[in-house]
Amino acid sequence: MSSANARRWDGRPGHYEVWYLTLTDPASSIGVWIRYTLRAPLDGAAECALWLLAMAPDGDRFAGRQTFPASELEARDDPFRLCLAGADLSDRGAAGAVDGGTWELSWEPRLAPYEFVHPLVRRTGAAETVLVLPHADLVISGTVRLGERVLELDGARGGQAHLWGTRHAARWAWTHASDLHDADGVARPDTFVDAVSVYVERLGRELGPSTPVVGRFRGDDFAATSPVALARARSRFGLSTWRFEARDGKRRIMGEVDAPRETLAGVVYHDPDGRPACCYNSEVASIRLSVFDRTARGRFGWLLRDTLVARGRAHFEYGQRASVADVELLLL
Repeated sequence: MSSANARRWDGRPGHYEVWYLTLTDPASSIGVWIRYTLRAPLDGAAECALWLLAMAPDGDRFAGRQTFPASELEARDDPFRLCLAGADLSDRGAAGAVDGGTWELSWEPRLAPYEFVHPLVRRTGAAETVLVLPHADLVISGTVRLGERVLELDGARGGQAHLWGTRHAARWAWTHASDLHDADGVARPDTFVDAVSVYVERLGRELGPSTPVVGRFRGDDFAATSPVALARARSRFGLSTWRFEARDGKRRIMGEVDAPRETLAGVVYHDPDGRPACCYNSEVASIRLSVFDRTARGRFGWLLRDTLVARGRAHFEYGQRASVADVELLLL
């Protein structure tokens, strides 16, 4: 069976592709974001890059990126392995180095992949970006070096994603949280949420938001990705906050994400046509989730089953086409 991480680029221009990993160190609460990227512009040579960004709750940050020609990227499937300028990614771990930062991580795959773009939509070819989670909820071991600081990871929670397409959305918000606790502070294993909300450009207008949400609660999968689920979803987001609601069958979730402005780190992505997108990330965001189950009282009967929180241990990104004047762009 082909890995959900398998490279989609066929060598032609007009394509971008990203493999990324987010995690939170349980000892220090430092959030880490690692990216392996490929961009094949419409005009010019294809290139790839390695990214490493980390931030501590006290505001301390590490940011590094290096760019390489596409000839430095090799990929194979069955089993999947990506090698980018000496940095590796597989379905069982990742290792690499960039600008004085290094990572050597391992994990055991345990869940089937989660897809954000419903097969009915995939078949139409309308999606300009496709997002999948090959490893949505990981327990990670290993080390991350951030200059002189070394994180010895033991049981770090995180997730690994793969996306590809022809251009980024006009505006979007994204979050991932798997280091969740209940209202009494008890850790909830086998529980995560990953959500994205996008506005796309069509004929000079913004359409949206479209808000697919996937997760796992008390060991039960949640996938609000069908056309019906997207029509029901609610989403309102900005630079540092996001409120969303999604439903899958007899389960409904409401999420509130908070990423204080001072925690945001700006980076710039580029579409294959060269157009930039300015993205603002917090690796120390917070999320509160309310999980409801439908009761026997009918269509409008909902029972609050769980309240889940990740204080400073969620990951968040807000993106738009213009920069925000007073938030620094660390990686251009």
